[in-house]
Amino acid sequence: MDIARPDLKRRRRRNRILLGVVSITALSLVTMGLARLEPAAPRVDRAQVYTDTVKRGEMLRQVRGNGSLVPEKIITIQSDTGGTVEDILILPGAEVTPDTVLLVLSNPQLEQEAFDLEWQLKASEAKFMELEAQLETDQFAQQATLTSTGFEYQQATLEAEAVEKLFAENLEAELTAKAARAKADGLRIRNELEKKRLEILERTSNAKLAVQQADLEKLRASLRLKKDLVEALRVRAGIHGVLQQVGDRERLQIGERIGPGATLAKVVRPDQLKAEIKIAETQARDVRIGQPATIDTRNGLIPGRVARVDPAVVNGTVAVDVSLEGPLPRGARPDLSVDGTIELERLTNVLYVGRPVHGQADATIGLFRLTEAGEAARVAVKLGRTSVSTIEVLDGLDVGDQVVLSDMSQWDEFTRIRLK
Repeated sequence: MDIARPDLKRRRRRNRILLGVVSITALSLVTMGLARLEPAAPRVDRAQVYTDTVKRGEMLRQVRGNGSLVPEKIITIQSDTGGTVEDILILPGAEVTPDTVLLVLSNPQLEQEAFDLEWQLKASEAKFMELEAQLETDQFAQQATLTSTGFEYQQATLEAEAVEKLFAENLEAELTAKAARAKADGLRIRNELEKKRLEILERTSNAKLAVQQADLEKLRASLRLKKDLVEALRVRAGIHGVLQQVGDRERLQIGERIGPGATLAKVVRPDQLKAEIKIAETQARDVRIGQPATIDTRNGLIPGRVARVDPAVVNGTVAVDVSLEGPLPRGARPDLSVDGTIELERLTNVLYVGRPVHGQADATIGLFRLTEAGEAARVAVKLGRTSVSTIEVLDGLDVGDQVVLSDMSQWDEFTRIRLK
């Protein structure tokens, strides 16, 4: 016969409740402990990251940009008058001399105007010679008149003196003496008038000849100008150099009609080049005229100095002209792509390290610093002045610290990583 034991049933129930409470409590504690644990440090292949060691010493500040070689002097040849392209004798890239004919233009109207002016000048010269001969004849005639009057005046003076002498000896009448003297005085006055007339005639002749001479010189100048314009139809290089292009934006074609002032060609001196470098506007603030620079043509390095800094910003860059101070390497020519490095300054006794991927001047960033345990912990680093490949460290690192410079943005949620 079974005997009922209620106390045993209650004891079992109490044990089950206590066991459940203990289990729930233990599970809660484990969950809270796991929640407080930091995520496991991810493993990163050491061969995939770039590291550098913090150093103290001299830091060379530089900025770098790319650009091209450009001529220091470009001679742009423009047309003095309109015309039609008859022939193109030289193509771009050829060496030229000052007398090298690049292309030939035609302008029939200009040539006809020069022809007409030439005949106008010949007619004007003939007219000048005729006028000169006429004025010379008039002067000779007036000179003859003056000579005749002078001879008559001298003769009348002698007769008057003779009559006056006879009158003084009572051998001649007083009236005759007075008449002889009056005739002599009249011829004297006439002789003086003829002299003045000759002087006036000479001045008038000179003035007429001067007017005609001025017309002649004007025609000669016009003819020279027209002939120069005709000669300019044979377009010449003007300097020793290399023909860079024919035409302006598009190459000229035979038979093409051009107007006055059109660009016909451009000639450059291949031995007189400079480098035009594009520097990012954020890095160009410290660039100054006279700073040393090095131009890499990929076939040699050329030393130089900053000659000009463009005051304007175009597409986020500043144009910097660098004058070249060394010999040009083989293959150097206009429009050749080059890289330029400009030395800003030398900083002495500063803490510096290789420039991180996202390292900017005067910024604070997080870098992974290597530890002895084969890990890297994130530290806040305050940066200072920058260079092409190095950057100044103001706070957060010490000499000898090794830091990761590669892009670690994918590990932003972690404060440490393990390098394997």
